[in-house]
Amino acid sequence: MDLKVLAVGDVVGTPGLERVSRSLRYLKRTTGADFVVVNGENASGVGITPQQAEEILDSGADVITLGNHSFNRREIVAYLDDCPQILRPANYAPQTPGKGWAVFDSKCGPVAVIDLIGRCGMDFGPDNPFLMIDKILKEVDARIVLVEIHAEATSEKLAMGYMLDGRVSAVWGTHTHVPTADAMILPKGTGYVTDLGMTGPVWSVLGVKAQQSIQKFRGDLTSRYQWADGPTKMEAVLFTIDGGTGLCRSAERVDLYDEASARR
Repeated sequence: MDLKVLAVGDVVGTPGLERVSRSLRYLKRTTGADFVVVNGENASGVGITPQQAEEILDSGADVITLGNHSFNRREIVAYLDDCPQILRPANYAPQTPGKGWAVFDSKCGPVAVIDLIGRCGMDFGPDNPFLMIDKILKEVDARIVLVEIHAEATSEKLAMGYMLDGRVSAVWGTHTHVPTADAMILPKGTGYVTDLGMTGPVWSVLGVKAQQSIQKFRGDLTSRYQWADGPTKMEAVLFTIDGGTGLCRSAERVDLYDEASARR
């Protein structure tokens, strides 16, 4: 029996939340997804609130992952300890609230989801994710293991994928909000993609109005970032996992774009 896992790229702001509410159950139905993981750390721009997390879960997500903005909205702190379905990076300092991995039920038995954060260009110093994942895997008692690495550098994500090839079911990257075209099965059977992309405005720079980002890079005085208007998208990858071996059979992009936007 196979388990179809849908991994959805970073939800950005109100447009992203509206897109998840409108389209996630549709995408689950059309792809036959059995288990859904959504990165929600940008739901409020930089961070996520309990209400926004509940909205994503109510829309059909089984697990919410976070990243470098995990604690920007401090009202999420207590929620991280109370809600078993939301994960912050496992290689954060051990005293931080919440947990970095957990095991969930599925039709194919236990599924472990592990959230990691990279260190290249992230402006702070979490524990080494490559050493942390080795420690975690010694504790995991599940055949199907899913790993997200929230990282800036493509090389760091690729290195993680190859290090875990044959040891976990799938590895995917988040954080850049730009989808990559390398969804594949690595040589030893692990599904992989460097970056899922994002869920939010199509005509934007990482979800915000393009002109504001242009002004910032020009060195102009800018106002607080605003979400871009217009059509939205949901970028995701569907991994089909063999429930017997825990290895990946296929990895394919399943992006959704509004009719008003250009399609790739």
